[in-house]
Amino acid sequence: MNVTCHSEYLTLESVLIKEAEHAFKSQAFVDEQWKELNYLNPPNYEASKKEFQSFKSWLKARVPEVHTFPASDGVTMDSIYCRDASIATDFGIIICRMGKKLRMPESQAQAEYYEELEIPVLGRIESPGTLEGGDVAWLDSRTLAVGRTYRTNDEGIRQLKALLQPRGIEVIVADLPHYKGDNDVFHLMSILSPVDKDLAVVYSPLMPIAFRENLISRGYDLIEVPEEEFDSMGCNVLAVAPRACLMVAGNPITEKRMIEAGCEVHPYLGANISIPGGGGPTCLTRPLKRRF
Repeated sequence: MNVTCHSEYLTLESVLIKEAEHAFKSQAFVDEQWKELNYLNPPNYEASKKEFQSFKSWLKARVPEVHTFPASDGVTMDSIYCRDASIATDFGIIICRMGKKLRMPESQAQAEYYEELEIPVLGRIESPGTLEGGDVAWLDSRTLAVGRTYRTNDEGIRQLKALLQPRGIEVIVADLPHYKGDNDVFHLMSILSPVDKDLAVVYSPLMPIAFRENLISRGYDLIEVPEEEFDSMGCNVLAVAPRACLMVAGNPITEKRMIEAGCEVHPYLGANISIPGGGGPTCLTRPLKRRF
């Protein structure tokens, strides 16, 4: 079977998730942490478990391998957004160093689980570098886009390039704007979700001009998310196969535009697991292998 880690849209064969039960732990744990982590409101623990089980069941019906990160001491409820602490490559996993200080323990917790699964580690982002998985997206098998944000700094990008460029990977940097500031969650994948080799869901008002022009020059058609659906994560879309997409429910304009572009769209309820913490389906998953 021909598989790769270097895609955001090929048919998903293996994925990692972190159960809401293991990340949120209890209502008391949520109530203690949500303000400091800058959530919009405290998720309801019991409702979160139900939402996540529905999310997980949908994935398990379509993805052959669904692995679950275990509960870990020392990590916050943000660990449910498991994409951020690592990057999957065909050469091994890159362990990130989180730009949000309270999330730093997640990297080591994930590294220990990768060791348990016998998945090789290519390298680690070291201090003073920071890099989060939500800031990187594969544009094709040899091109990785990375956002320069408050979560991913210049040194983190330099280390990423040092790991990948000698292996023939082009790393393209997108300098993202200040937007709501350094306490807000704003990643590259907040404004970009590739869903096929030539199709991406985007929020152009916050997209760097040069980066947007680069996408178009590569042959991408762009599905534009309207302003009223940006905060509800209309732009955060997980492709489990070319144009087969999972997105947060409540974004009817974006959903309609995706269907018109030939996409199969599956909305899920994210009132507790997605909306409060600003983490859609790409954030809730760490894709590993995808099939050609």
